[in-house]
Formats: sequence, C-alpha cells, structure tokens
Amino acid sequence: MLYYLFEYLESEYQFPGATLFQFITFRAAMAIILSLLISTIYGKRIIVFLQKKQMGESIRELGLDGQAEKAGTPTMGGIIIILATLVPVLLFAKLDNIYVILLIITTLWMGVIGFTDDYLKIKRKDKEGLAGKFKVIGQVGLGIIVGCTMYFHSDITIKEEKVNSDVEQVVNAEKNSDFNPAIKSTKTTIPFLKNNEFDYSNLITWINPDFVKYAWLIFIPIVIFIVTAVSNGANLTDGIDGLAAGSSAIMVLTLALFAWVSGNIIFSDYLNVMYIPNSGEMTIFIAAFAGALVGFLWYNTYPAQVFMGDTGSLTIGGIIAVIAIAIRKEFLIPIVCGVFFIETLSVMMQVSWFKYTRKKYGEGRRIFLMSPLHHHYQKKGIHESKIVSRFWIVGIFLAIIAVITLKVR
Repeated sequence: MLYYLFEYLESEYQFPGATLFQFITFRAAMAIILSLLISTIYGKRIIVFLQKKQMGESIRELGLDGQAEKAGTPTMGGIIIILATLVPVLLFAKLDNIYVILLIITTLWMGVIGFTDDYLKIKRKDKEGLAGKFKVIGQVGLGIIVGCTMYFHSDITIKEEKVNSDVEQVVNAEKNSDFNPAIKSTKTTIPFLKNNEFDYSNLITWINPDFVKYAWLIFIPIVIFIVTAVSNGANLTDGIDGLAAGSSAIMVLTLALFAWVSGNIIFSDYLNVMYIPNSGEMTIFIAAFAGALVGFLWYNTYPAQVFMGDTGSLTIGGIIAVIAIAIRKEFLIPIVCGVFFIETLSVMMQVSWFKYTRKKYGEGRRIFLMSPLHHHYQKKGIHESKIVSRFWIVGIFLAIIAVITLKVR
C-alpha cells in the first residue's frame, strides 16, 4: 500500500525520497527490517496470548533426552511467522503482482490447514490432529491453484530473446513487448547444464506435436507433487528447537537472490538466467518471510519458548515450493532444500526397510536409531543445539552450491 502512496506522491507532488519506493532492493530492505521487528517485539505478546489460551504442546513419549521438559510449551507459533510476513508485504509490495498474490494465497491456504491441525491436537486432545488425507487434499488443492495459475494466467511469462550491453537495447527489451515479446511457456531450468532449459511440454509432444495444448496435464501434477513434497519435508524437519526455522531462513534467502536475478533483465542476461518479467517483486515477499523466520528464531532456539507447529511448518514448505516453481528453479529444490530432502529421505528409507525386513524375516529392522534423521543423532546422545547448528552449516553449504549454479554449467 505504501508503494502506491509514494508512487502517487512522486508523480503528483515530486515528494522528496518517494522514488526510493520504486526500487525493489529498498522495499525488500524495509520489509525485512519490519518483519524482524514484528516477529521479535509482537512475537512475545503472541506467545503470552497462546500461554493464556493453554495452547501448549502435548509431547509424545519417544525416549529422547529433554523431551519431557518441552511439554506445555506454546505451539501454533507459526502465527508469528505469518503475521510478520504478510504485514510488510501488504505495505511494501505491489499487490497487483500475480506472483505476490500467489504467495499470499499460499501463506493463508497452508496456514489455515496447519492451524486446523494444531487446534485439533490441542483442544480436542487428538494427537493425530487433522486426518492425513485432509492435509493431502489441502496440499493438492494448493498445487492445483498454483499449477493452473502458472500455466494459464496471462501475466506469467518469460522472455527468451537475449540482449547485449547496449543501454538502449536493454531499455527497449524491458519496456517494449514488441521488441522482445514475453511468451507463455512451461520451460524450467536444470542446474549444472550448459543448455539448461527444459520444457515440460516435451514430455507429451514427443507422441504428437499437436499435444502441446495438453501440456497442462503434465505440468499441473508435477506442481502438485512439488508442493506436497516440500511442505511435508518442512513438517518432518520441525522436530527440534530452531531446526526448521533456521534452515528455512537459509533456503529463502538463497531463493531471494534467484528471484531478484530472474526479475532483472540486465543481470539475468549477464548470468544467462531465464528472464521472468515481474518476478523480481517476489523479493519483497521473500525478504519479509526471511525476516519473520529469523525473528521467530529469537524465541524458537534452544530452549524454545514457542513451537511453530503445523501452522508454521506446512506454511513454510508451501511458500518455498511455490517460490521455486515461480522462478523456474524447482530442479534446485534437492540442493536448496537439501535439509528437507535428507530428512524426508531418512523417513522413507526407515519405513521401507522396516516393512521389507518384517516381511522377509518376520521382524522389522531399522537403518537409523530413529527417524527423521535429527532424532537419530539425538538417540546417539548429541545435544539438540549442536545438531541444529550442524544442520544449519550443511544448509549454508548447500545454499552456496545452489548459488554457484548461476555460473557453473
């Protein structure tokens, strides 16, 4: 909203400093500062409110050190992340930008699903919360919304024609659609490859080129899978103090760089990255989201004063998935979201091996002492704060690898 106010003041009254709001970098900086302030200052008030409403976590006995002390710690702390993200976005972002709209819908949609799950666990004393099938239906529903929007919405385009360093050509390419027309496309990028663009329509047009109009039958299910997988990965990672929030902050800051580069015609051309018009506006949302996560860590690091619950973890996963899809970097998810990927993989391996050995030997065997992976290290006697710190280091390492893919092909 402030963007439109200062745009009006600048155009009508030449208000001093109003032009600053035209710059994505300035608005992103303001968004991250405000989200940090909201999550740290008002976060405490929300925690007190949750305590008064007896929104305490009920801990299942898993035989882990320090587990009993966490009983009664307020959950639903994801509300802090959601509020600290949306308020700066509403103030500093262009609210008519389709990517921003999509991310706001994602935040609210997944927030409602997670909140419902947490509420049922606490108020109805149901440890299972919202039935798994309803969670999946919600995730699939979001995937359909995102997939359909990405495929059919006229404002979601890419520009393929490259420009040189000539200033006039860059300006023309940026402003004149006839000079460098934006096109609808199902193309994405594959890391580490020189000719790194891949079109999802190729998965069906090899049968018959005329089938290109049915490419949505391939594209939308892939989007659904990504949204479901990443949101569940975030949910599995949220098991010890600060792990999910800290790891997610590293991930989204990495994606912020990709979003800014993809939305800037000069840098996208220099780095030979797919130029996606209007996608740079997502940087404001991502900055606010990162600030909210870091501010939430103030209260979530060991010993946690609040847990994010499914309200936070499902929302975090959904947002990260949608950002990656929007900037056509979904093939980077196993790297950028490597911590989520490893945690999910550990659960899949554990369950699969247990079922296989039980069927073959009559007794289930385990690969890890406990899954997800962070619980395996807890069982080995490593303190959870050390586990979290090491997972963050792994996350930073993976983020650096992801950034390197901008040049290494």
